[in-house]
Amino acid sequence: MVAVINTGRSIHRSFNYNENKVKEGVAVCIGQGNYPVNADKMSLNMKLNRLLKRTGLNPNVKRNSVHISLNFDPSERLSEEKLKRIATAYMDKIGFGKQPYLVYQHHDSGHPHLHIVTTNIEADGNRIDLHHLGIRKSEPARKAIEMAFGLVVAGQQKKQEYTLDAVDARKVQYGKLATKKAIQNVLVNVLDRYRYSSLPQLNAILELYNVRADRGQETSRMYRYGGLQFRVLNLDGTPVGTPIKASLFYQKPTLKNLEKRFSKAKKQKDRHKLRLKNTITKVLQRQKGTTLEALVKNLEGQGIHTVIRKNAEGRLYGLTYIDHRTQTVFNGSELGKAYGAKAIQNRLGEGMAPEPNFLRHSAPRPGLGLPPQSAPAVAETKDVIQDTEQTITAKSSESLLETLVQPEQVSDYLPYHLKKYRKRKKKKKG
Repeated sequence: MVAVINTGRSIHRSFNYNENKVKEGVAVCIGQGNYPVNADKMSLNMKLNRLLKRTGLNPNVKRNSVHISLNFDPSERLSEEKLKRIATAYMDKIGFGKQPYLVYQHHDSGHPHLHIVTTNIEADGNRIDLHHLGIRKSEPARKAIEMAFGLVVAGQQKKQEYTLDAVDARKVQYGKLATKKAIQNVLVNVLDRYRYSSLPQLNAILELYNVRADRGQETSRMYRYGGLQFRVLNLDGTPVGTPIKASLFYQKPTLKNLEKRFSKAKKQKDRHKLRLKNTITKVLQRQKGTTLEALVKNLEGQGIHTVIRKNAEGRLYGLTYIDHRTQTVFNGSELGKAYGAKAIQNRLGEGMAPEPNFLRHSAPRPGLGLPPQSAPAVAETKDVIQDTEQTITAKSSESLLETLVQPEQVSDYLPYHLKKYRKRKKKKKG
């Protein structure tokens, strides 16, 4: 079992998240604690008001919402009654046994899990300390419950490779509810899992799952006021279905909130930069002379996805690296000049052809399909080159001579005899 504790400033937010899941048919409120009536006989207002009245006993406490999730191994088949007993035992052991709380069973993921909504304000108005609650009380409670109920121990299950299926555009383009549910599933597994320092970097990950964060056109009202919406993409990268505002999702991934994540991730990413650079360098050394497509394929074998950015003319102008091993995203320029688009092309031998040097001429070699140049033309060309070189040499000599004989000019120059002040002679007394 794995327990995750989230604290917040709004009971409404945690409560609405779970009740919306119930409306969508992917969750059920299976139990309650310290309520006068069973959960299946209460209205929404009855459930919420009990929590709001408790938080109102101490309005000075700003962080009064506690949202807990208990996650179990996919191999476990737990009955509803057993899940309720686990929830009750967990709340007692972490010191929330006398608090009002609601228990929700969710069916929207591949493993069984519970969500518990409660508050840390006690009946006398005192506040339950949330500092290091996970280390102090939740961790010992988790271990005791695993033994008591015969659950799979959190640290012993085999680690499986993380996989997230891409959104199927055919299933979401006709309904808003299906679109939101599909995007929500991707956001839950991407936003907190990866480190990205800009919106294009976040989109580089989301587009792997056919989702994009869109600010709209620069002339649009949404762009001017910092709005953001999420859209589903088809296989061609074209948006389909109904766009969903960022503020409607549980994580509130608005542009303002994402920018906070960007600044935080910039510091966190640095320690993974060297590992990514070394991997790219090793692959380049082994695959000299190959194409960019071959490099991308070889990097995928190392757990690195490369996004190739091209302009409307099809010209490469940037590379973005998604390192799934460390869950970090880097632009080529962040790693250094040697890992940018132009440098990688040059190292692969796909760089742009060098510009012709008009001061250097060479006679065309036979066999290249060019007409042979006559001897007078070659001689005339040599004369032109010699005249050009002589002119350049003469001009260089003249400029050098002018530089040597030119008097030194300083803007703040002052003659020496004016720099000193003359002392006045004292008059001798007669």
